[in-house]
Amino acid sequence: MKWLRKHTNHISRWKENMMRVLVMGQTFALLTIGSMVFFMVLGLGGMAEKSLHSSPVSSMKGFAATVSSRFFMDMIGMEMPYLKTKQNDYTFSAKNMTTFVFQLLTNVNPMDPKTLIAREVPGIGADDPVLLRHGSGNEEVDAPQDYHSDTNHDDTVKIDEHNQEPQQDPSSNDQNNSKSGQSDTSGNAGDSQPSKSSSKKVVMIYHSHPRESFNPMLHTNNDNPESNKLNVGTIGEFMAKRLEDRGVGVFHSRTDYASTIANYNYYYSYKYSRETVKAAIAQYNDLNYFIDIHRDSQHYQKTTATIGGVSYAKVYFIIGHENKNWSKNEKFANEIHERLEKAYPGVSRGVWAKTAKEGNGEYNQSFSPNSILIEVGGVDNSEEELERTVDILANIITDIYWTDSKAQTVNASSDGSGKGGK
Repeated sequence: MKWLRKHTNHISRWKENMMRVLVMGQTFALLTIGSMVFFMVLGLGGMAEKSLHSSPVSSMKGFAATVSSRFFMDMIGMEMPYLKTKQNDYTFSAKNMTTFVFQLLTNVNPMDPKTLIAREVPGIGADDPVLLRHGSGNEEVDAPQDYHSDTNHDDTVKIDEHNQEPQQDPSSNDQNNSKSGQSDTSGNAGDSQPSKSSSKKVVMIYHSHPRESFNPMLHTNNDNPESNKLNVGTIGEFMAKRLEDRGVGVFHSRTDYASTIANYNYYYSYKYSRETVKAAIAQYNDLNYFIDIHRDSQHYQKTTATIGGVSYAKVYFIIGHENKNWSKNEKFANEIHERLEKAYPGVSRGVWAKTAKEGNGEYNQSFSPNSILIEVGGVDNSEEELERTVDILANIITDIYWTDSKAQTVNASSDGSGKGGK
């Protein structure tokens, strides 16, 4: 009996041990299969995102792109003390981390009270810029800074800060428009109807915020210099001339919406400029490149690059993610950006995307894959610095245009639709 009880106990222990092994094996198998399924789902999700060309706004790519290089340096500095910055600038200070966590949880920036009501008041909520292509001229990864006008420009007479000439009211402006019309390359302001021209126009330059200007031009020192005469349109005029000099036909619009549109509202700027673009397309069937020129609201130190002892205005490229084909526009912007990086490193501040929580988010870029918004310089850049940068941009755009034209000619010939195919 003792022998039987002894062996029975051994059998019970073996059975118990076997059950434990089986349970552990089953658990391990379930965890293995679960992990495989999880990573397969992640992989399929990534493939789907890529195939759909969806925006990286909600991904870690977008988050990492908007974090400054100092953030990463301070992370490394936590393990390598010699890399630590001064305590008052330290990223992981109690104040900075509290602000970051609070903004992450509530989407409200305690350092910017207007964000508390941004969702409820149209126009206050700014777009969230997301870095798509980093530029060497933007070490701190600063996003484009838009100035949101506090008031609608009414139809009262204003004085130009530079030449002290009064702005015309809409009624007199309409009379002048009927005589001059919009300019092709002369830069004269006009209405939204383009003038007729026998030359082939392939590039349109326009300005959704035409009164954005620069302090050196106006001899002022403001955070948001504005002028109805000396403004981004002056820069657009210079670009138009440089492109024309290189054999590229340009239509340039300098429409001043504040003085030509009744009940003008700053926050409808892209709706106004969209009508301008539509009218130009109706007049010039060959238009294929659309460049909306703005200026950034940051100051000189961040908007200026010095190369070989010569100063240049830095540029941002903006892509609207509300355009379903935004990736094609990003490709065009990136082509210009990469050529800038190669020839003039430090001039480009990168290619950025914007969505439309309370803004436009499309920026008239659905008209063509070659439609982009470029912010040239900031409020403190001089006309000489702006023109140097615009001259570079004109060279690059010209090269891209002629390269595309030759490719289209070759394709047409190989398809038998051109002269070479007959």
